[in-house]
Amino acid sequence: MKLRWNPIVKKDLQIAARSMRISWGVFAYEAVLTMIFLLALAVIQQQTGSFYSDGNVYHHLIYLFPVLAIAQVCIVTLIVPVITASAISGEKERQTFDIMLTTCMSPFSIVLGKVVSAVIHILFFVVAGLPIMALSFVVGGMDWSNLFYFILTIMLLSVFSGSIGIFCSSVCRKSIAAVVLSYVFYFVIFVLTFIPAIIKGLFSDKGVGETMLLWLINPIIFFEEFFMQIMSEQSLLSGNFDKSDVGFLTYHLAKGNTWLFVSGACILLLSFLFLLAAAWKVNPMHASTGRKPGKKK
Repeated sequence: MKLRWNPIVKKDLQIAARSMRISWGVFAYEAVLTMIFLLALAVIQQQTGSFYSDGNVYHHLIYLFPVLAIAQVCIVTLIVPVITASAISGEKERQTFDIMLTTCMSPFSIVLGKVVSAVIHILFFVVAGLPIMALSFVVGGMDWSNLFYFILTIMLLSVFSGSIGIFCSSVCRKSIAAVVLSYVFYFVIFVLTFIPAIIKGLFSDKGVGETMLLWLINPIIFFEEFFMQIMSEQSLLSGNFDKSDVGFLTYHLAKGNTWLFVSGACILLLSFLFLLAAAWKVNPMHASTGRKPGKKK
């Protein structure tokens, strides 16, 4: 059985393979990771005085993993909207959007192909950074399965960021406006989801209650829990909140790895909703909703 690629994914990969942009991007990505690695190594050495100060040469190098991983999460979060926010709006600017709609592909296949292309581009960078990431596993003694889990979380973040970018690209006619709108959605999801819990915690004697459930769609809390589980096998949520303060659902979700899996599912569901909204917006059947009907003669 012959595997059928999404035509948009195939086209984008061919363009990337023929361009030096991806090569220079990987070079810049590696350079940034290397600088962060050397800076983190210098800080660790300064704090411990010497790698031999506690009789364990490589013990402190295990902390290179969260430093490099968080750096990659921040880079991916920033660059994915730039890649996907111009996916649809760029077609409009080049006046090739109508041509793309005349193909046999459905609107959902178009937006899905654009997001998959962005995820594959991000995997190029992540795979290129694996040799640097692997140092914390080789000399730090971490389980190699954690590296596999990290790649999965990066893919989840790429899909989430890409779905936001493709939705904003389908709404806006200019790529710059789509990028700005993507970061506005970032601000709403990454920052404003904390506001209800903060307000209720400050002005209510009953704690934050179930307002913490909004954090299920917040990637900051998701990655905080991910790194906490890997580095200490503990949860920040379950260790610092009482049942009477956070509510029944939040208290039980914070037990073990439950919050991590439920949060991942919620982020993936929100990504799917953004993709559906983008497909609805791209669909030419809905493109004429803002037009005024002509007068009858």
